[in-house]
Amino acid sequence: MTRKPIQLPLPGFDQASAEWRRDYADQIGNDRTVRNRSGMEINPLYTPGDWNAEDYDQDLGFPGQPPLTRGIYPTMHRKRTWSQRQLIGLGVPEEYNQRLKALLAAGTTAISLIPCNSVYRGYDADEIDPLLLGTCGVVLNTIDDMDVCLTGIDIGNISTALNDPLPFTLLAFLLGVAKRRGIPWSRITGTSNQSDYISHFVCNHMFFRLSLSGSRRVLVDHIAFANEQLPGWNPMSVVGQHMQQGGATPAEAMAFTLCSAIQYASDCKDKGMDPDSFLPRFTFFFDSTISFFEEIAKFRAGRRIWQRIVRERFGARDPRSWRLKFHAQTSGIDLTRQQPLNNVARVAIQAMAGIFGGLQSLHCDAYDEVLSTPTEKAARIAIATQNILRDEAHLTDVIDPLGGSFYVETLTNRMEEKIEDIIAKVDAAGGMYQAVEKGLVQTMIGDSALAFQEKVERGEEKIIGVNSHRVDSEDLDHEPLPRPEPAAIEAQIAKLEAFKRDRRQAETQAGLDALARAANNPDDNVFEKVVDAAVRGATHGEICGCLRRELGFGQPLVVV
Repeated sequence: MTRKPIQLPLPGFDQASAEWRRDYADQIGNDRTVRNRSGMEINPLYTPGDWNAEDYDQDLGFPGQPPLTRGIYPTMHRKRTWSQRQLIGLGVPEEYNQRLKALLAAGTTAISLIPCNSVYRGYDADEIDPLLLGTCGVVLNTIDDMDVCLTGIDIGNISTALNDPLPFTLLAFLLGVAKRRGIPWSRITGTSNQSDYISHFVCNHMFFRLSLSGSRRVLVDHIAFANEQLPGWNPMSVVGQHMQQGGATPAEAMAFTLCSAIQYASDCKDKGMDPDSFLPRFTFFFDSTISFFEEIAKFRAGRRIWQRIVRERFGARDPRSWRLKFHAQTSGIDLTRQQPLNNVARVAIQAMAGIFGGLQSLHCDAYDEVLSTPTEKAARIAIATQNILRDEAHLTDVIDPLGGSFYVETLTNRMEEKIEDIIAKVDAAGGMYQAVEKGLVQTMIGDSALAFQEKVERGEEKIIGVNSHRVDSEDLDHEPLPRPEPAAIEAQIAKLEAFKRDRRQAETQAGLDALARAANNPDDNVFEKVVDAAVRGATHGEICGCLRRELGFGQPLVVV
């Protein structure tokens, strides 16, 4: 049977609507005001009076076509599902390699590497109390360590995501390993996952290694190097996750992320790069919280805004430049230590929000991440969650299945308006770089974090097991992942000492000297010298230390 499109106004619509409103008011009495995390008031019902299907071309269009609301590719998950990434980092390189192979066998389709917190802070293992090493990620300080981490892995045929803040020593080590194995750099694919130094300056201070101005310099050089020598590498991952984990609302997180992307694109353009040469390899990294419909609207609105920004502000003509390609991670801020098995359900809902929102890559948190580094059992459940959503729930059968929902479309439009209002505030402050220098962004995030916490404490925002449906006592039945064996850590430190002792000292020093000179010469590419120093035997801590001396130590602005 052929159905006719909705003709507005609908016959009898106004009368039926008035009758429903009357009946609803009679039965509910004093209706409470419902707001989502971004502060938008949510109606009890949405109809054609809220979103008119006649706006289809303007608001939706088709997947792969502007305004890209429905997805960045014509086929989306129908042809190729999202990459399944499980963030892992553990102990010493041999242990990481063992666990990586187990996760690949369980269904993970790409590599993600999490280094030890000592690495994030910019130091080598021999500069840190051994008790702190390897508990949150793998201890990785040299090109040899990277080689061990990836033993038996065909790095020329698998995508690698490196949680590697600038100056990107882990990528330098990866390129050095590829050189050792005779693999052309043109075959190395993946992403510099932690390249967004502004998000570190604002919300993730441990990752902020170099001064703000020094970070700006190194990032632009990193993007230029990748453009010239790494055709399969995404050098820019703009991270909304840190902002949202720090307390930003979903609307703020998307807005600040797009503002950072605008800043980075402007910096690259100012360096003489063609927007269509670097924008296709800008990627994005977002939190996906349990605020299900709000997250879906956030992703859909963000895609629509970004394609408009790159076309209107930067004059991008290549359709690949218009795409908001993003990885999503289920949000750890929603997980609870209380009744931790409930986190399995939370993660599934968060993952569904990201999938319905049109992600390209997904990491599901393990339910026990609030208790320890994920155990192998919990990590398997996290991977299986994605497999179940894809293969059993058939969430890949239809592209943008919530498209056309009066609620989702209305919420997407309102999210778009709110995001654009925040972008306008940042623009008025001189752009994202100046906005974070002044503390504007930090203040807004702090205010939102406090407002949400107060709602939790008043019981307006219910969290099962925390302020609702609590139990007096719990048997967690959870064996946390054991700390790395002291002997393994001692052996790793001994390997580092041997590496430093046995390398060609003059060659290593020459590499570090060239790096220092490049930092003071704007015509040199700093990241090119990082790679050269790593190949010559410089360690992670030595490279970071050299650039801290030349470009300044990272000192985040703390707003009280």
